[in-house]
Formats: sequence, structure tokens, C-alpha cells
Amino acid sequence: MITIREVSAYVGKEVTIGVWMYNKRSSGKIQFLQLRDGTGTIQGVLVRNQVAPEIWDEAKLLTMESSLYVTGTIRQDDRAPSGFELDVTSVKTIQVAEEYPIAKKEHGTDFLMDHRHLWIRSARQVAILRVRAEIIRAIQVFLDQNGFTLVDPPILTPSSCEGTTDLFHTKYFDEDAYLSQTGQLYAEAAAMALNRVYSFGPTFRAEKSKTRRHLIEFWMIEPEMAFVDHERSLEYQEQMLEFVAQSVLQNCPTELQTLERDISKLEKIKAPFPRITYDEAIELLHREGFEDIQWGEDFGSPHETKIAESFDKPVFITHYPTEIKSFYMKPDPERPEVVLCADLIAPEGYGEIIGGSQRIDDPELLVERYEEHSLSKETYAWYLDLRKYGSVPHSGFGLGLERTVAWICGLDHVRESIPFPRMLNRLYP
Repeated sequence: MITIREVSAYVGKEVTIGVWMYNKRSSGKIQFLQLRDGTGTIQGVLVRNQVAPEIWDEAKLLTMESSLYVTGTIRQDDRAPSGFELDVTSVKTIQVAEEYPIAKKEHGTDFLMDHRHLWIRSARQVAILRVRAEIIRAIQVFLDQNGFTLVDPPILTPSSCEGTTDLFHTKYFDEDAYLSQTGQLYAEAAAMALNRVYSFGPTFRAEKSKTRRHLIEFWMIEPEMAFVDHERSLEYQEQMLEFVAQSVLQNCPTELQTLERDISKLEKIKAPFPRITYDEAIELLHREGFEDIQWGEDFGSPHETKIAESFDKPVFITHYPTEIKSFYMKPDPERPEVVLCADLIAPEGYGEIIGGSQRIDDPELLVERYEEHSLSKETYAWYLDLRKYGSVPHSGFGLGLERTVAWICGLDHVRESIPFPRMLNRLYP
């Protein structure tokens, strides 16, 4: 038995493949079976006068998403989307499926999300999930090649990692615990042991947001680097994103075609990326008619979209005001009212996909930040230890996987970028 992905090596040979019936049509004398097996699709051609009557009749009974073993000879056909067809000689039904709830007609978003476990079988959703897998693979290859070690931070934590109230609370036996918002603080500890590390896993934000960019549960890739300053961190970020975009272009051409993605936009994703300061971003927004936003305010989706429209690549916005950024970000020594940080804004209205900074390495300054942000010194004592015992300059960043997938695929909503999205009003299936 082989998979559809392997058929090019079996031209002219008889093979058996385990498949699902994706679609079917008949001319009366020929049945055209659209078959899928999770690795690809192929058309099976069943000619009535070339098979036994019982095989013809068995095939006629097959419904959409019925499962079967199909046997036949692989034939090269340049007219076929895959370049190959299967001349069917035998079918063996595993199960005749009940009437499939997702038909060819249009369905509303709520219906499709209620049937997400079935919707992911469609060609478009399969393409998205394959691109997602390629993005993950490319990120890990890039980081591995650049000397990073994968570490796994805990998902249950005793406190917030970013000083926010948007936490999912639970009980850890008799103690309070929370689902992690980020693995960053633990990755920093690992970087002091291993130099360059990254974590990759789910994170949780209890934000009551319904925008097309937000999920409640999402995956983050979070590198942390000892002896690396803000400037070098930016270089890692743009090099990694270039590597990802070019890997998807090279390894997922069929999926991008299925998604009707304009690949010319992805071909431009090459380092270096443009950079503007927060000050320059405020000036740009004022010129573009956003007079209401004032220095010291954070950017919303409309602001990020307008800034991105001025560039054909992702753009770094650097040096945000200290007061609107996380407690652990290092102030600019020449201008302490801003921090050594950057948000990377994707083109085409997809917003921030990476946030990063140089971290505070001065223990006294970190204690001051604890007090300013009303953080418990006891709870964060271990994090302060990283500055008391061999503190070094260090930097890191976090890439939101789902937003990156949505941008690379050109999706309208981030909900399609993860197999089973968790949103404000969505916990099923």
C-alpha cells in the first residue's frame, strides 16, 4: 500500500491506496472518483466495461467521505492537477459514510466552526494546515542552525509573566495558579544556562476581544539570547522571517495555489526590513489623518495597518514609551523614557506578529520596576536571581504563530490558522 504523495514513483504499476471519497461524478460508462488520503488528491477513473459488475455497483454506492481501499494502475496525465491519475481496477469499501453535513453549497461561519472537526478535511483548510506545519518546521530549522536549544517552560504558573490581569485562573491543589501567557521569563532563565534558547508552545490570554487577529489560546515561538543586544535581536528576527517565507514559497507551492495567495508579496520578504521609531510612527499617523493619537498611547489595529501600508515588507517600530511596555524591557540609556524594544508589523493589515526587546539586566532597576508595577518581590524572587548571579545583556522576542500563518496564507481571520480555535465564544468542538 502507498500514499497519494508517493504515486510519481509508481507510474505504470498497480498500487493500493487507502482513501476517502472527496467527490464523484459519472458519465454513465465512466465513474470519476475524486480521492484524498491526507497526503494529496488524485482522480480515480473507473470504466464500466473494464471491471466486474459488482465493483462498478460497489463504487456507485460510495458517498462523499466514504472510506475505501482502491486498487489500480498509476498513469501520468499532464492535464490532471496532480499530474497523475489512477486507472481503477478494484474498490473495497471500508465504510459508506452518512450524508455529509458540509456540502458544496455555502455555509455560514458559525456552522463551519461548529463542524470544524469535519471542515478541516476541505482542500483549503488542508492547505492552511500544511503551510502552518511548514512555518513551524522552518522556524525550528532556522533556530537549530543558529545554535538555539529548545526548552519547555511550564504552562501552569504561580503568577502573571507580563503584569496583566488577563489571566485564566485555576487551582493548583491549595494554591492559586494561572495558565501561562508566555514562556519568556522561564526561557530567560534557560538562556543563562544554555546561551541561546527558544520555547514553543501554547499560551493563553483571557482578553474579551472579537477581532480577526485575536485568539484565546495561541502558540508562541519565543527565543531568548544571552550576550545579545537589541540590534542583534532585530537581525535574528528579520533573518528568521525571511527564512520562513522563502521556505513556504519553495515547499508549499501547491498549497499557496489552492489558497490563491499572491506569492509576489511573499517574494519581497527578504532582510533587511525597514525600521521606524515610535516617534516617527506618531508623525506618520498624524500626516495620514490620525490626529487623535498622542505620544504615549499604544497603537491599535487601524494605526498598525496605516503604518504597514507605507512599506512593502514587514516594518519594525522601535523605542516605544516605557510606560506602555512590559516591566522587564530595558530603557534606552540615552533616553530612559523609551525602551529598547520593537514590534514587527506585517504587511497587508495583519498587524504585529513579533514583539521583542532587550531585557533589564540591572537588579536594582528590576526591583524598581517590581514596585512600579505592583509585582510581588516574593513571587518574582527567582526572576531577580537571574540578575544577581552573573547578569549579562540579553534579549528576546516572541512570534505569534497564528498571526504569522494568517499573513503568509492571506487569510481573512486568524481562526482558520489553527486546527481548533479557541475564541471568546468558541470552546466547541
